[in-house]
Amino acid sequence: MYRTIVLAALAATIAGPALAAGGSCSTAPKSQFKPKATLEAQLTGEGLTVRQIKVEKGCYEVYAVDKAGKKVNLAYNAETLEKLDNAEAGEN
Repeated sequence: MYRTIVLAALAATIAGPALAAGGSCSTAPKSQFKPKATLEAQLTGEGLTVRQIKVEKGCYEVYAVDKAGKKVNLAYNAETLEKLDNAEAGEN
């Protein structure tokens, strides 16, 4: 029983960072970032009106308006364009 608990705790410790939701900003050089225009085209295709995209520590921080007219703030990994759960990811 003790062995099972220890193994489960160890597995959770190792897998924890990999299972963390939301991803993170890129640590790659800016030359490896995907173009802002690519992200803007993707978001426009999803029905958003993009107001501004800025770079924040390896993330693209997006200010847009959705179909209902609601302002939205989103963050994407600048290298992979993976959407991040934390809209303020680049500011941390």
